[in-house]
Amino acid sequence: MAEAASQDATGGASLFPFDNTYARLPERFFTKLDPTPVQAPNLLLLNEELARELGLDPAFLRSAEGAQVLGGNRIPEGAEPLAMAYAGHQFGGWVPQLGDGRAVLLGEVVDRNGVRRDIQLKGSGPTPYSRMGDGRAALGPVLREYIVSEAMAAFGIPTTRSLAVVTTGEAVFRERALPGGILTRIARSHIRVGTFQFFAARRDTEALRLLADHVIDRHYPDLRQAGNPYSALLDAVAGRQAELIAAWMSVGFIHGVMNTDNMSVAGDTIDYGPCAFMDTYHPGTVYSSIDHGGRYAYGNQPGIAHWNLACLAQCLLPLIDESEEKALEAAQEIINTFPDRFRAAHTRRFAAKLGLGTVRDGDADLIDGLLKAMEEGKADFTLTFRGLSDLSGEGTADGAVRGLFEEPAAFDAWAPAWRARLAEAGRDDTARQAAMRAINPVYIPRNHQVEAALNAAVENNDLEPLHDLRAVLQTPFEAQAGQERYELPPRPEEEVKATFCGT
Repeated sequence: MAEAASQDATGGASLFPFDNTYARLPERFFTKLDPTPVQAPNLLLLNEELARELGLDPAFLRSAEGAQVLGGNRIPEGAEPLAMAYAGHQFGGWVPQLGDGRAVLLGEVVDRNGVRRDIQLKGSGPTPYSRMGDGRAALGPVLREYIVSEAMAAFGIPTTRSLAVVTTGEAVFRERALPGGILTRIARSHIRVGTFQFFAARRDTEALRLLADHVIDRHYPDLRQAGNPYSALLDAVAGRQAELIAAWMSVGFIHGVMNTDNMSVAGDTIDYGPCAFMDTYHPGTVYSSIDHGGRYAYGNQPGIAHWNLACLAQCLLPLIDESEEKALEAAQEIINTFPDRFRAAHTRRFAAKLGLGTVRDGDADLIDGLLKAMEEGKADFTLTFRGLSDLSGEGTADGAVRGLFEEPAAFDAWAPAWRARLAEAGRDDTARQAAMRAINPVYIPRNHQVEAALNAAVENNDLEPLHDLRAVLQTPFEAQAGQERYELPPRPEEEVKATFCGT
């Protein structure tokens, strides 16, 4: 029988330096409850570097007692477990109540850099927001989130982090019985656009103000000095989202479910479900098995972020101004800036990927020209940009990159304009190539390699492919001897054409 969740009095669990703030908000923001105990929690993965950053003791987390905490069977001293309430638009359809249906926020810690971080158990059992679900997670999706979120962190892209994975000793039932897992997820917060929507739908202006003040204090403290902190908050969130989506697209990432309840107001990537990275470049690429219409395709992500921000703006109207007309005018002015802000961020990112240095007029067209050539030539996204990092400005030895295009003529037509732009920039080839290699990864979590590692772990209890893949992705910008297979796109029989959310 599973041990009942209990406060641990042995002293080890008190090593979590909790300093909770969200739990101080009114009770309508959440439901307080403990995780549901599991049969036999066993630590499978531990991110020791992240543990130390959080001020946690890796040795304790690796102990049997630590596994009990990470599995939800013991509640560490100072924790105040709760499931957060929120709403959201899912694939454009309004759902007035969602919330943490399979996750419990244990509490918050202030890390060694002075940053407040949530510690959440994902897959920790049913909550009042589970909507008839079991509140559990299968091991495969838990491992996928661990791999991809940590790869995103290695790319330097704002993201939630993964501290640990435990197996539960219990099966979860989806299409078939699968081993269960729990992810310990770390985030600057778990507050979403959907959190604001939850209270806006209930016309609870007091709660909206409390939530907005909490977000400002936690994520945007400088806005306290703004003439209108709430319009400034909308503007700041829009700015971070423009930068985030541009960063995603610069590594070929497709989130898969950009619902408003999956959009963090902190500007971090959150909720890795049917996410994937492109192999062959095409802006219409979709992997999610449930995205039948391509709503969240690679190229649609900026527009969806814009739409989600408009939903946030609608929530903030009562705070921006008592006059609905004035509030609408102020919010619309901010929202209308998003396309240009995204485009500027996208151009900066891709200009750096092309080694252009500072952005000049015409660079956006040069970038678009390459992407169009890649689309027509069915070129691999990651290999193309990495290959360009190795080319000289003299127009010689282009064969490795040309060979990535089914029709190299498209690349041949584009390359002279790129080299002319490099000549204008006047950068030394060696310095430029080094700068390009520092932003164009050699390795990404390619879908076929992720699936192979997950299948080995889940089906055969073989963790070696998982550990090998994780090790390569820890330094994705450095070519690693003997790891060439992780650079390669899938052979036709290896292609993964659909990914799943794992709920």
